[in-house]
Amino acid sequence: MGDFWAWDYTGAPFQLFGPAHIGALLALLLIGYGLLQFKNASEATRRNVRIALGVFLWANESAWHLWNAYWGHWSIQTMLPLNACSILIWLGGFMLIFRNYTIYEFAYFMGMGGAFQYLMTPDLGIYGFPHFHYWQAFLSHGLLFIVPIYMTVVEGFRPTWKSFWRVVIGSNIYMAIVFFINRWIGSDYLFINGKPATASILDLLPPWPIYIMYMEALGIITFLILYSPFILKDRRVRKVSAA
Repeated sequence: MGDFWAWDYTGAPFQLFGPAHIGALLALLLIGYGLLQFKNASEATRRNVRIALGVFLWANESAWHLWNAYWGHWSIQTMLPLNACSILIWLGGFMLIFRNYTIYEFAYFMGMGGAFQYLMTPDLGIYGFPHFHYWQAFLSHGLLFIVPIYMTVVEGFRPTWKSFWRVVIGSNIYMAIVFFINRWIGSDYLFINGKPATASILDLLPPWPIYIMYMEALGIITFLILYSPFILKDRRVRKVSAA
């Protein structure tokens, strides 16, 4: 497979907002638009679409683990599905296949928020188009962003204020659990135990643990932005009902 599967990729490195980045984002928009056309399809057809998406999410993420294991870079300190996007990719498959509303709530707020941030600023380093990691990263995070929209528009799910607070509380409980897992195995999933060793946007924030409060605030603001379409929709419905 040559450079496509290589660890030491010799092709052009990834360029933020370069042609390959813009092309990937446009392709994901087309995929999302195509999936939304199943809104009026039969339940059997929609179920087949959900199963296909769920299996693809699992297969794509499995390939990521296989690539790291093949080159001897798989470890419990870096590859366990404990980061928000990683665990929601696996759970997203169950949400799709079984139409699980609880997972949908977390996928809508945490999955879409995290995936959007990654898609805008992907950390691909040397792995530009058409390397395996380029395809794998954009497809996994792209679908993580698209799937909650699909479940909302096509399957009729929607978040509520209860969903909002369940995700806020649940994500904090999850961070606390991951904090102790990190201390146990010497990892730093969610960057909850310290800033990453490499340069990142967290370097602009105060030292640990104060920067965690900034991350909390940013998360809540992101959740509110994602929930804002439903706030506006509910207001319109109340006005119509009152009239």
